[in-house]
Amino acid sequence: MTRTTTRSPQDSPEAGQHDESVLSHGLKQRHLSMIALGGVIGAGLFVGSGAGIAAAGPAIVLLFIGAGALVMLIMRMLGEMSAARPSTGSFSVHAEQELGSWAGATSGWMYWLMLCAGVAAEATAAGTIMHTWVPFLPAYGWVAVFMAFFCASNLTAVKNFGEFEFWFAAIKVATIVAFLVLGVLGILGVFGNPPGTRHLTGHGGFFPTGAAGLAAGLLTTISGFAGLETVTIAAAESDHPSRNVARAVRTAVWRIAVFYIGSMAVVVTLVPWNDPKVATQGPYVTVLDLLGIPAAGTIMQIVVLVALLSAMNANIYGSSRMAYSLVNRGQGPRFLSRVTRGVPAAAVLASCAFGFAAVIAGIIWPTTVFAWLLNIAGCAVLVVWSIVCLTQLRMRRRLEREAPELLSVRMWGFPYLTWLAFAAILGIFAVMAASPDGRQQLAGTAAVVAALAAAGHLKQRRDRRRATSD
Repeated sequence: MTRTTTRSPQDSPEAGQHDESVLSHGLKQRHLSMIALGGVIGAGLFVGSGAGIAAAGPAIVLLFIGAGALVMLIMRMLGEMSAARPSTGSFSVHAEQELGSWAGATSGWMYWLMLCAGVAAEATAAGTIMHTWVPFLPAYGWVAVFMAFFCASNLTAVKNFGEFEFWFAAIKVATIVAFLVLGVLGILGVFGNPPGTRHLTGHGGFFPTGAAGLAAGLLTTISGFAGLETVTIAAAESDHPSRNVARAVRTAVWRIAVFYIGSMAVVVTLVPWNDPKVATQGPYVTVLDLLGIPAAGTIMQIVVLVALLSAMNANIYGSSRMAYSLVNRGQGPRFLSRVTRGVPAAAVLASCAFGFAAVIAGIIWPTTVFAWLLNIAGCAVLVVWSIVCLTQLRMRRRLEREAPELLSVRMWGFPYLTWLAFAAILGIFAVMAASPDGRQQLAGTAAVVAALAAAGHLKQRRDRRRATSD
């Protein structure tokens, strides 16, 4: 008979040991390192970045430099907090401890919503690709196959998630490295005449679409980095959480920036930014076709499918662990806290069910319900990052006073770079508010954030009343 367990009282936020005592520790250092590297390398880079290039032109490189710098700062903050106090709830647990229940609930459930919406979008895209190859099964049939497979794999053992992500990430990293090598050779003229700077300065110049294009490209650029937080969530289920997350963060930060910035620099140097194929076929396929690589389109379609499946797997994992942590802190229905053989089975099933419901919404109401959900999810990462900044400011001061020996990873230039990152996030919100679509997205996000924060605040008041009555 399968043994089912629930959280015990000692696993409260105040105890400092949140989830590790119940969940299994099946992840190794190699898993975390590849999760950190591959977690933000998704279909958004291989295909979606084409929309950013079409919007901003060669200046997309500057946007990726800025976004990459912000991501490195956020990841360093997450690394500092998670290495000091690893937890499956990661930044949500830390926010609750330092800022209150409202912050833990808001950041945690916004992140869960973002990941579940991502599962729906990625499953839909993967189903469409598979339908073109194997048309006897409709796209939604392939969606059901993928959802069932990754739900089952996440229900068995955390090491299955780790192994899938390790090899998925290895394929994505190998693809980018090969692309960068071929791209540099193309720039040097190995595959023909070297392009020089004509694509960087021609076709309207380096800033061909002006400030409006930069603003449009900014949102596309930022959304491509969502998912980096998964490694700090996964660290709690590794054999040595503090040590492993510290190593993963240190090795991944600069490599992620190189992959993104290097890829975009290669693309805009080799092909005109306004080539229609950059947006329709994707920048990677366009460059590989230019270099004469055989079957470039098929190769990249396979890689994109791998990236989509990898993101599905990671999002199911991350959303289930975040939901599990939230409900064990009184921030959701208790039945989601049930654990079977070291896996939060109820949370996995709930996350998959929500993701599949979103897929159905995308079929029935693609321009209303599904569009609204994706808009909220697209803004959720900025909400999470802003709370991460505020949390790290408080937690760092507390650790310096109470347990400086836990600071094995330290945020650079504290507190100035933390405040700089927070100001940059506020600046992105301001850019969004300048456009009608952005204002609509912000309004929907603000409504959800207000509801979550209010629920968390009410819980905080109830907890205070209970503490004073006792």
